[in-house]
Amino acid sequence: MIGIRGGTFDPIHIAHLRSTLEVAEALSLQQVWLVPGHIPPHRPQTLASSRQRLEMVQRAVAQHDLFVVDDRELQRGGASYTVDTLRAFRQQWGKALPLCLIIGMDAFHNFTSWHAWEEILELAHLVVTSRPDYTAQPSQAWVSARLTEKTSDLHTQAAGKLLFIETTSLSVSATDIRQRQAAGRSIRYLVPDAVYDYIQQHQLYRTP
Repeated sequence: MIGIRGGTFDPIHIAHLRSTLEVAEALSLQQVWLVPGHIPPHRPQTLASSRQRLEMVQRAVAQHDLFVVDDRELQRGGASYTVDTLRAFRQQWGKALPLCLIIGMDAFHNFTSWHAWEEILELAHLVVTSRPDYTAQPSQAWVSARLTEKTSDLHTQAAGKLLFIETTSLSVSATDIRQRQAAGRSIRYLVPDAVYDYIQQHQLYRTP
């Protein structure tokens, strides 16, 4: 089973990496593919360029064999829709391989506003990183129909399940990191050292 995690990664930080690693361990994932988005349809325009964000992701996971960095959304251009990326992965790997789309709790709350969200569930399982104090409330029919607490269910079919996985709660956000950098405050230990060095070298997120 393979995990897929998209994002603007502006910049990628320790909470992205830690939660993704914990999901990979819980599900015994073979690989996790990190897919930086080109133009995010649900967020404001990024501050770092697409190539800079890709470079930061590559540097963040260069020493970890679990992760594969994929630039197909940058190559495709235009708005980055998850459904298009999952279709491409299905063409690459076929219909039988279980795929898990990993998202955070904030993204989950807005999931039904995503482009072709129902098709996403036909292409992959949805794995949500949750807080220790969060209990899933299957108030929507699609949630109750797909929700499972058994990780084994994700291995026995290719797509369609919804699973919440409790991960370490880290109050780190890309917005806060950018604000700290703009104000001249340290962001060390909020991002991997290789990402920190890249941000300082290129003076990213500094106020002009």
